[in-house]
Amino acid sequence: MLQLSDFEFELPEHAIAQVPMVPRDHSRLMVLSNEGRSHRHFYDLPELVRSGDVIVMNDTRVINARLMGTRLSGGRVEILLVERQPDDDWLALIRPSKRVAEGDEIAISPEVSVRIVQKNAVSSSDHSAPLHRVRLMTSLPWAEALERVGQVPLPPYIRNGVAQVDDLERYQTVVARTPGAVAAPTAGLHFTDELLDRLRSMGVIIWSITLHVGYGTFKPISVTNLDDHRMHEESYFISEDTAAAVTRAKKEGRRVIAVGTTVTRCLESAWGSDGIQSGAGSTALFLRPGSSVHVIDGLITNFHLPRSSLLVLVSALMGIEQIKSGYAEAISRGYRFYSYGDAMLLWVPQ
Repeated sequence: MLQLSDFEFELPEHAIAQVPMVPRDHSRLMVLSNEGRSHRHFYDLPELVRSGDVIVMNDTRVINARLMGTRLSGGRVEILLVERQPDDDWLALIRPSKRVAEGDEIAISPEVSVRIVQKNAVSSSDHSAPLHRVRLMTSLPWAEALERVGQVPLPPYIRNGVAQVDDLERYQTVVARTPGAVAAPTAGLHFTDELLDRLRSMGVIIWSITLHVGYGTFKPISVTNLDDHRMHEESYFISEDTAAAVTRAKKEGRRVIAVGTTVTRCLESAWGSDGIQSGAGSTALFLRPGSSVHVIDGLITNFHLPRSSLLVLVSALMGIEQIKSGYAEAISRGYRFYSYGDAMLLWVPQ
């Protein structure tokens, strides 16, 4: 029985990257396989892949989901939009939530306000902060409104979540197209346009999916027994071209390399008897040791938080001891961790 304690490790605070690497592809890269480990830089990726490989990226775009507003009666309120709903309302974290009531409007700017529709709309079984239902009150399209008045929703371990001007560009991947994520698909942050061109020129095939990274992705697991953990369901979209390219590669014995855990969960969830199913779908897939994967042969990923579903996922691919050993070596060698940190290339045992 898998226990949460199997996925603990001690990380020195100085190992948590506070700024991104410049240039993007100069971050370090640990290559991990059953044959051992090697230490490279991300710009070495063309030397590690081969013609015919298919690399799949997530083209979601991080929205300026952090809103700073004022109650009509006075007092500052912070709202973090977490998930857009089918009726265009949002689930959101509010701080301080005790000082707002249903029906209140929080002024963000002269052209944007937020109405509190329902307090405690989604309660959490692990006693963490509940999510509230809110509505953007504006004549602008929602994406344009957030672009104008919102802030980059950096995770709290980066400068206490306080964004700087550079984060507007650096907390997006170079393939970011479709707005909707509240956190970056961080494995993609290491790519540059020039690196992608180098890969394409050598015959590597690059496609994308869309999965908007949500609040639950980086949330630490709270249950003791991992069999009791339930992943937050996330929607995705796979184009017909991406589905066909991945399916063809699998049939022809060519490698599929996922850029990030979101791409991994998306592709594995979309796999069926006829290959990858295109179109819209959703995934609540929780990959853990003992799980099987059918699509990916390699994974590019960052170094993850202890007790997180992301750490469990990479352990599912490589084995707990292999990942623990790799992380310990990364710490000893001064690798940078988490969203703005360095990367790993995992070759999944077949």
